[in-house]
Amino acid sequence: MPSIRSESSPSARRADPAALLAWYDRERRELPWRSPPGERPDPYLVWLSEIMLQQTTVATVGPYFDRFVARCPDIGALAAASLDEVLHLWQGLCYYARARNLHACARAVVDRHGGCFPDDPRQLRALPGIVDYTAAAIAAIAFDQPLAAVDGNVERVVARLFVERAPLPAAKPRLRALAASLVPKERAGDFAQALMDLGAVICTPRRPRCILCPWRGACAAAAMGIAESLPTQAEKPERPLRCGVAFWLMREDGAVLLRRRPERGLLGGMIELPSTPWRAVPWTESEAIAAAPARTAWTALPGTVQHGFTHFRLEMALLAATIAEPIPGIWARPRDFKDYALPTLTKKLVNYALSALP
Repeated sequence: MPSIRSESSPSARRADPAALLAWYDRERRELPWRSPPGERPDPYLVWLSEIMLQQTTVATVGPYFDRFVARCPDIGALAAASLDEVLHLWQGLCYYARARNLHACARAVVDRHGGCFPDDPRQLRALPGIVDYTAAAIAAIAFDQPLAAVDGNVERVVARLFVERAPLPAAKPRLRALAASLVPKERAGDFAQALMDLGAVICTPRRPRCILCPWRGACAAAAMGIAESLPTQAEKPERPLRCGVAFWLMREDGAVLLRRRPERGLLGGMIELPSTPWRAVPWTESEAIAAAPARTAWTALPGTVQHGFTHFRLEMALLAATIAEPIPGIWARPRDFKDYALPTLTKKLVNYALSALP
């Protein structure tokens, strides 16, 4: 691979993979999806962990991963599970498109590849939910392919090592190329995990522990005393506000009306309280009642429920009512809601309704 010029590339190119691997052999994190030293990683566990870890922390993922593997110990079991089961196991991890893609990917691996993950990154990228990073991570960690798996931790390490001042996300392609220039021909899987660990425990966003870093002597940002200032981030636009109204409709026996969201789109396939569409303009009470699931006497509960999505903020009001003649739909008592795949937003609305109603 041709050399990549950088502000401090002569120093950064001296970063020795062997030094990082020696550090990793001593300090590697013990993670439930990580194989013991000397054992070949399980591609299923590598893939499952990489999907779960997208936009989620290791500490959060651990218990979910253990429950998931207990129910679906291999790709065949996951492919045989229903989407409802998968969504129920996933609830609380957010970004539910990942769960739908996880289920679709398991079935694709069984149907197209006989239940075995391919080791070719191009074939991996053709599977549902697997993007360039995930394909590189699986190929490197599970199959020891000499590829750079560049997540947020690795971006930070590389930006500091080479003093890459361009802000993210524009700097991502350059950081991927720089990371690729570091990958050794041997132990590529361990090297990929070592870089992730280095960013997670040493080269942290705030107060990096440079004195303990195996690459301290090769890091240009550490030499310049600017490690904590890198990488820079482009200013994010303020997320717009959307508004909606949810409906708490109760039968005389205490059961509450629920509904399933469409399979495609935000929170696809999850179970929720019926609601109006979400829009930029707040709903008047009369508008909301006109969109309600039943014609009955509705009462507005005080206050609103706030929730944040990646690209917008949501503010939900609640209307409550009882009905004598049940209408078609999913009816469940609140004590049984635990049996349904409810997104965090719905759990917030349920808790709010239960606290506000007599």
